[in-house]
Order: sequence, then structure tokens, then C-alpha cells
Amino acid sequence: MKILLLSDIHANYPALKAVGAQFPPESFDIICNCGDSLVYGPFPNETIQWLEKYHVYSILGNTDRKVKKLLKGKSFKKPGKAEKRIMYTWTAEQLTDRSKKFLLAQKKTCKLSIKPIPLYLFHGSPDHPNEFLFPDTDITRFQELARSFPNSIIITGHSHSPYYKQVASTHFINPGSVGRMFDSNPAASCAILSLKKQSVNVTHFRIDYQIEDTTDGIAAAGLPEIYQLMYKSGQKLN
Repeated sequence: MKILLLSDIHANYPALKAVGAQFPPESFDIICNCGDSLVYGPFPNETIQWLEKYHVYSILGNTDRKVKKLLKGKSFKKPGKAEKRIMYTWTAEQLTDRSKKFLLAQKKTCKLSIKPIPLYLFHGSPDHPNEFLFPDTDITRFQELARSFPNSIIITGHSHSPYYKQVASTHFINPGSVGRMFDSNPAASCAILSLKKQSVNVTHFRIDYQIEDTTDGIAAAGLPEIYQLMYKSGQKLN
């Protein structure tokens, strides 16, 4: 089985499109997305349309959950920065009825009972959707999580940090961020997971894309200029 792993697209459709051009979706058995599909990029509807078109298994990230709150007439306290709140409210206002339906139907987690080993999707960690797991997170933390999910594959996002770790019989994978990497390299990040009998193989990739298409979209929408700088630099600036 061959699986394309995505996360943290952040409405950066040009980056997502570049991933799809490099790795045709039709060539995979399934595609998984660990959330934060929306907010900070200027193409929320195009992103959702792509996820729908290719029947991607998607879950909610923290940005998606806040947009979902807005769609339900609720509000949120964080983030407090004005430029961040603009990105949330603008995203909610742009969504088509079909996109709203897609987002409202998403859940926080997903389990895929595939052979030879079950696969779980979480945004942050199995314990909490906002927990950050990094490549250098203390191994004891991964060991704690592994005890609750033996003989499993755990796919997470949120930290925008690609890694693969096997801890006992549990495999932890973060494909990195398709749309908003923070390591000073703006190229899209994703991973391919290959399963064969008891073999688990993971390869990470970085894919260049037309960043100007994203920054021009931000400018055309009249969104805060700081996000153009973020995408150009591949850094988190606020």
C-alpha cells in the first residue's frame, strides 16, 4: 500500500497543487491529511475542492476548528493579534456552501483499519490536538504515547516539522507542512508511506512551488502584508 501524507496546507493551494503535480494523487492507494487545511493562505475553497476531488482522509487542525466555530456563530479568544484574527474571519467569509459543508463534517481524529497495521490521524498528538511533537521531543514522551497505541502508525501535524520515529512497535510520522514551513525553506513538505507485509517505509520530500502565486493572492485579497513575507521567507514572523 502506498499512502501520500499531507498536513498543515493552510489554504496554500499553489503549494498543494505542486505536490499533486510531483506525486499524482491517482498513483496512491489513499491520501491522508492531518489538518490545518485552512487559514493564512488565500485559497481556502480551492484547497477544499482538491481534498474533496481526491477523496482525502482529512481531520481538523486548530485553525480549522476556529473557522468551524465562526461558521456556527461562535467566537474565540485566541489568537489575539489583529492580523491573525483577520485571516480567520476572512477565511470563514470566503467559504462556499459546499466548502462549509465539508469543514463542518470533519472530525478531530481518524482511524484507518488498514493492513498490516492500523493508522491513526491526529493533528497535534494522540493526547491533545494542540500538543507539539518535534523531532527533538524527549523520547520518553514518544514512549508514553506508544504505550497507548502499540503496533500502530501515528500520523500527526501541527509542529510543521517532518520526522519519522519508530518507538517499540509504534511508528510516529509527521510529514511537515505543505503550505507553511518555518525552517527558512518555503518549499512544500510531504511524505510517502509504503506498507508491505510488516515493512513500514517513510520518505520525506520538499517541493518547490510558485510562491508568487500565493503572495499575489494575499495582496489581491487585501490581507495583512506580513503573510507575504512569511511565505517568501519560510519563517513564522508573528
